[in-house]
Amino acid sequence: MTIKQLNAAYLINEDRIFFRFNTLDQAEYRLWLTRRVTLFILAASTHLLTKKLEQAHSPVAAKAVNEFEKSALLEAAKTANAGAQTYESGAQFPLGFDPLLVMDVSCSLTKNGEKITEENTLKKVDFDESLSIDFLLPGGANLNLRLPENMMRAMCVLLDQLRQQAGWGEAIMQIKNTPDEEQSLEIKTNQNISIH
Repeated sequence: MTIKQLNAAYLINEDRIFFRFNTLDQAEYRLWLTRRVTLFILAASTHLLTKKLEQAHSPVAAKAVNEFEKSALLEAAKTANAGAQTYESGAQFPLGFDPLLVMDVSCSLTKNGEKITEENTLKKVDFDESLSIDFLLPGGANLNLRLPENMMRAMCVLLDQLRQQAGWGEAIMQIKNTPDEEQSLEIKTNQNISIH
């Protein structure tokens, strides 16, 4: 499936993001993204895109390049939105017309179409151009997308704007050492809470 357009909106009454995308063959997929899922996508994709850039740059330079590319995409989106085309609704809905709640999500780099496990990302690997994102849906169903870097960044820019609109705080990726000296990833949220 080749994705044509991405579209999302924060719905305050649901406190969720209505995320949908269409394909070149006029199929449309509709999903609900919760705060937890959205923050995970944002943190994990930033981590993976930076990890991929570390193949050619130092970790500090890779982080700076990733931030620069994100900023450049955001500026390009502002310019492109002046003559933005409208979202084209699909003619067929493989998952149904009503959006499905994403129960969980995982993101990974790929090599030769295979997902790379976290311990392998620490080694020098020639990663594929696309990143894999798996949406776990109700009933155990799984929707896998292979997104090129530019589309993953575009999706993250869109989700980040909606995260800010919703006031959901930021996701922070932390690598923690367990007693066995193995590394594990943990996503924590940083949210400014105000009481009125």
